[in-house]
Amino acid sequence: MQPTFLTAEWRNLIMANYQIAPEALGDFVPQGTELDFWNGRCYISLVGFLFVNTKVMGLSIPFHRHFEEVNLRFYVRYHDGEDWKRGVVFIKEIVPRRAITAVANSLYGEKYATLPMRHQWTETDGKLKVRYEWNLNGRWNCLGVTSQAAPSPLEEGSEEQFITEHYWGYTGLPGGATSEYQVEHPSWRVYPVTEYEINCDARQLYGAAFAEAMAQEPTSVFMAEGSGISVRRGRKLN
Repeated sequence: MQPTFLTAEWRNLIMANYQIAPEALGDFVPQGTELDFWNGRCYISLVGFLFVNTKVMGLSIPFHRHFEEVNLRFYVRYHDGEDWKRGVVFIKEIVPRRAITAVANSLYGEKYATLPMRHQWTETDGKLKVRYEWNLNGRWNCLGVTSQAAPSPLEEGSEEQFITEHYWGYTGLPGGATSEYQVEHPSWRVYPVTEYEINCDARQLYGAAFAEAMAQEPTSVFMAEGSGISVRRGRKLN
């Protein structure tokens, strides 16, 4: 088990999920992993959430403790010789701090980008409204929901459980190698979403294949409550 690199809380994770043709992801699947399906469906997810109380190797970095992230990801699995590990691969991760981008890209080989970001959380009359925004070329994109204020436990075998319970990250490295890192957190409760708003320039951010999939209505949109998390150091797979 690798040592812990980062601890934080991930809170109010909005997850908008789209079905995509598996062949559209072929060039993005890290070597040694394979696509992970739920009921025969291949998914990408647009995810927005807030980092809270972030510490790197136990240290709080001024002005980098609380910040937004929006990412586009898909789902893979890796057999380590004994068990299947279920993980995610990121197409792109947007954050508002250049230092975060530099560290994540250099240490984990990820694909972070830095853009102006902001968020809104409000709770009134038993409803929770959460919204994440990022500014791309002078235009604010957004991912927002209105939900009931009381979360419910995940249902065994549900789509929500499949989306949220991938506890590994896999990244393709130059030369065809693959990096693996572990993310630890408990099972999350989810908020039933009653309304959602998605305004994302997917073509410019992610490319034509992803824009085509995201032009359709999502198969589901839900919000996970979140929790404290730990991210362990990465390692290169043999």
